[in-house]
Amino acid sequence: MNNYFEKHKFPEELKTMSMDDLELLTYEIRDFLVEHVSQTGGHLASSLGAVELTIALLKVFDPPEDKIVWDVGHQTYVHKLLTGRAGNFDTLRQLDGMSGFPKQKESEYDLFDTGHSSTSISLGLGLAAARDMQNEDYNVISIIGDGALTGGMAFEALNNMSNVKSRMIIILNDNGMSISMNNGGLSSYLGRMRGTRKYTSIKKNVKKRISSVPKIGSSMVSGIHNTKESIKYAVIDETGKFFEELGLNYYGPIDGHNIDEICETLEVAKESKGPVLIHLSTKKGKGYTIAEKNPDVFHGIGPFDPKTGKLKNKSSKPSYSAIFGNKLLQMAQNDKRITAVSAAMLEGTGLKKFAEALPERTFDVGIAEAHAVTFAAGMAKAGMKPYVAVYSTFLQRAYDQIMEDVCLQNLPVVLCLDRAGAVGADGETHQGIYDFSYLSSIPNLIIMAPKDGSELEKMMELSLTLDRPCAIRYPRGTAPEINDSDLNGFKAEKLTEGTDCAIWAIGSMVSHAVEAASKLKQSGIEAAVYNARFMRPLDDETIRKCAANCKHIFTIEDNILSGGLGESINTVFVNEDTHVHNLSWPDKFIEHGNTSQLYERYGLDADSIAERIKKELER
Repeated sequence: MNNYFEKHKFPEELKTMSMDDLELLTYEIRDFLVEHVSQTGGHLASSLGAVELTIALLKVFDPPEDKIVWDVGHQTYVHKLLTGRAGNFDTLRQLDGMSGFPKQKESEYDLFDTGHSSTSISLGLGLAAARDMQNEDYNVISIIGDGALTGGMAFEALNNMSNVKSRMIIILNDNGMSISMNNGGLSSYLGRMRGTRKYTSIKKNVKKRISSVPKIGSSMVSGIHNTKESIKYAVIDETGKFFEELGLNYYGPIDGHNIDEICETLEVAKESKGPVLIHLSTKKGKGYTIAEKNPDVFHGIGPFDPKTGKLKNKSSKPSYSAIFGNKLLQMAQNDKRITAVSAAMLEGTGLKKFAEALPERTFDVGIAEAHAVTFAAGMAKAGMKPYVAVYSTFLQRAYDQIMEDVCLQNLPVVLCLDRAGAVGADGETHQGIYDFSYLSSIPNLIIMAPKDGSELEKMMELSLTLDRPCAIRYPRGTAPEINDSDLNGFKAEKLTEGTDCAIWAIGSMVSHAVEAASKLKQSGIEAAVYNARFMRPLDDETIRKCAANCKHIFTIEDNILSGGLGESINTVFVNEDTHVHNLSWPDKFIEHGNTSQLYERYGLDADSIAERIKKELER
């Protein structure tokens, strides 16, 4: 641990530290974060931008009695550092180590396990309403970024707040970004708001001058405070009127890197009788020049050289995301119907080149997955061919729209599920091991999963010919090349021969199955390996032919069993003399850690698969 953090007892000591000492602390924190995250990887830029805010929160408020709710949570490294976890940063995002997101089991200072955006206002409002009903007295503070504010759930909470009227504080951490650069009307509006500090500067100067009037100054300030609504509307112009009309007291925009100014505003907000919104203007990556210049790259980054910012051990092989993006651009250059839709993830889903080449056919809707899907449905209805690229874990947020607006209408929208299966270090909130389950029950939807990069390209080509909805799910990371074979309708692919047993795998688990079969062969067991390719429609015919030669079938998937490939194959052989053994993720939330370690822990790496098959056959 850094000696500085060994010498101080945080967060208690923050209460008595001078502003000069707190300013020194900001440098210590930023040096600490760059040093440690460069070794483990993580969400660096967002945490660097929230240093002063976190210090001010812990200085003014008294958590865990006061409730601090962080939206998403990727900006909470400073919060973790100042609440007794400095010594755990070497294990950040490592197996059995400290989570990269708020985690209740880690600390009483972490109120919720969060990882998806736009939830903090709803959670905070619920806490505040419960507090009032139970006649308790504590502060509730919800922190939300301007990117997360584009999510519909945040607006639903703001709308409800005018009815609930509970006392709480919302802090809008406005850095102009989510992961990719923000787009849309709200982003433009906040951008204009950042350009003026008319209200806060007037308020501060008037309060200071009147307070200095002998004898009557303090009472005059109190009187002005009681009539602040009319005064505020006279000076803020458009800045904050949106939030004021929703029933919130608005303060800002203020400098999100000025601890003194933040603390003063928080102290004023504590005295409010109703909901307050404090608008902070911050810089993502603040204090680390390389991250300031490349905030999207340093939003979530692997281990890197802190001097140059360059990734360590960067693979030369293309990722699934890159293959997807390049292929979609190639297809779009030959077909003017193709459009690309993203939910604040152009860079992460491989669409950056597409956006640069075809900006008029690129739509980044912000952190609004539900809108992205229904927006694509509208385009498909009008004759376009939209490809919606979203991380598997975030597409869960659009389940109703997939069912009602795309599949019920049988529209040719292509859902491209990046980060499907285990994603590793981001942990429980981001594992993409549920998409087969939440998609497989929806009528009209074709679901496919490529075994390698070339098969992804072929599935994209197939999707272009379909006049109905389909989903293509593929994992994070580099794409292997197993073989280059053509798709044959919706048929499975046989990769190896064998009569002792058959292994049916899909997507990223096909490479594990092939390797396991090779290990079994060394033990004298001949295993046929099938690449299922399609979750729906399932190739029942090939499965039955396989069962005629192999009485033992093993299914392997990067999904939980319920609603997955294994369960679907099980139903083919109900009341028949075929033994089906299912290998999948267990029915639980999977912790963070390196994916290879997680596969090994849960028996889904090639060695474990081979051993499990051997033991089953020996029975």
